[in-house]
Amino acid sequence: MPVLPIVVTADHNAVLTTKATRVPRVDEGVRRLMDDMVETMFAANGVGLAAPQVNVPLRVIVLRVDNQIYQLANPEMVRCQGEQTGMEGCLSVPGLIGEVTRCERVVAKGVNRHGKEIRIKGDGLLARAVQHEIDHLDGVLFTSKVNEGTLREVELATEAASPEVVSAV
Repeated sequence: MPVLPIVVTADHNAVLTTKATRVPRVDEGVRRLMDDMVETMFAANGVGLAAPQVNVPLRVIVLRVDNQIYQLANPEMVRCQGEQTGMEGCLSVPGLIGEVTRCERVVAKGVNRHGKEIRIKGDGLLARAVQHEIDHLDGVLFTSKVNEGTLREVELATEAASPEVVSAV
């Protein structure tokens, strides 16, 4: 499984700001994409990754939270409750972090790697990561949701080592 190149904002690639296309059917190609995305996320020390971040305009996300791997095609929010505010970063926006307010608890549904519809329920980091990755599928970057006055530059080594930053979601 190859590590895929990650598209960054400096590339000026419209894939990051364009709504991704629904996956018509989870087939071997989509499963291979999911596996490659997981490898890429691990290699980049990320929490999540959306297909547009690897230059594939499909509605596919992968997440790694609490040693659990999630792979979803066509994810969508079903329920969103409460509020949490925390620092976020992004593999596609290296060197920037900011405070983002999101739902504390979510339920999302999508199709797993076997073509079966599933639901993910989560709070805290899992809820934040699901929302961040679904935003990517809608062409929305975290920088457009940052609480006013909190966006700042950081050294990449500092960002990766900082436990309070949900970097690379």
